[in-house]
Amino acid sequence: MNTTATATAAPGEPAVLDLTEWTCPAPLRDQPRVVMGHGGGGALSAELVQHVFAPGYGGDVLAQLTDSAVVSLGGARLAFSTDSYVVRPLFFPGGCIGDLAVNGTVNDLAMSGARAAYLSCGFILEEGVEVSVVARVANALGAAARAAGVEVATGDTKVVDAGHGDGIFINTAGIGLVPAGVDLRPQRVVPGDVVIVSGAIGAHGVAIMSVREGLEFGVEIESDCAALGGLVETMLAVTPDLHVLRDPTRGGLAAALNEIATASGAGVVLQERDIPVPPAVANACAILGLDPMYVANEGKLVAFVPREHAEAVLDSMRAHPLGSEAAVIGEAVEAHPGMVVARTGLGGTRVVDLPIGEQLPRIC
Repeated sequence: MNTTATATAAPGEPAVLDLTEWTCPAPLRDQPRVVMGHGGGGALSAELVQHVFAPGYGGDVLAQLTDSAVVSLGGARLAFSTDSYVVRPLFFPGGCIGDLAVNGTVNDLAMSGARAAYLSCGFILEEGVEVSVVARVANALGAAARAAGVEVATGDTKVVDAGHGDGIFINTAGIGLVPAGVDLRPQRVVPGDVVIVSGAIGAHGVAIMSVREGLEFGVEIESDCAALGGLVETMLAVTPDLHVLRDPTRGGLAAALNEIATASGAGVVLQERDIPVPPAVANACAILGLDPMYVANEGKLVAFVPREHAEAVLDSMRAHPLGSEAAVIGEAVEAHPGMVVARTGLGGTRVVDLPIGEQLPRIC
């Protein structure tokens, strides 16, 4: 906190602090203007959606507030999603903004159980960005789409004045078919469900921060950016009765679990020592004062699975390249409804709350 305020007082009167110049790095909840925290995937983001966008748009489908909407059209169940990507820097260890633009939207569709079929792609370019950089991003985007088995079917390009953008922004929207019998939504979570994470967390956010700030941790940390459609298909082949899937991007694992707990009304208990965190990420977070549970991922998912199917689903995940480090990290419970808690290695319990803003800005 900036404590440059001054104390003034009349003779014989107690001093009064002038707080008008004080500032606090933590965003306040009552904000008359948009701040960076509104885009961080935490409480400020949720409030912006719930109190501004949802009332403005209306509609029962939007009220689902899931990563992708599931709609019926012509007798088919379709998942439909859109996302915008404003990452800085454009290129980072393990990927670039083009990879993110494909994998992020493919993963949102996969969290509804859908295999992505088609994407739209909109580029917003800042005047002055090198055409060779745009081509490099476009080629990476195309390669990621082919690897994910999805086609970029339509697109758009806009250019903004120099100083009014950040090189390249990308928006992608996607559609995919939801298989019969698949119903993935947080309202299906029940006490006793097993919570599984597909692998080690935190690599993407730390990779972005290390490049952006020129930090070195003794080993290069690469983003986990990947398309999860194949992993989800593997899981659904074991049983279509998965209850909910979520990819923990902005706000990390903590935000994803809090969103599920709030929407389902169930409590969640985590075993903190069972949550896989790469040593390099753990060390970097310790240096930076970050909690890995709040750091973004771009190639991981968290699943709530009925207990009777949990072992078979876990085995299938571990047999897939993107789930080889999958682990059971907790369960849904009746106690403390809507709240996520973690049992620490020392035997204590701490609340894992929804972040207000964000620890790492501009990571997706």
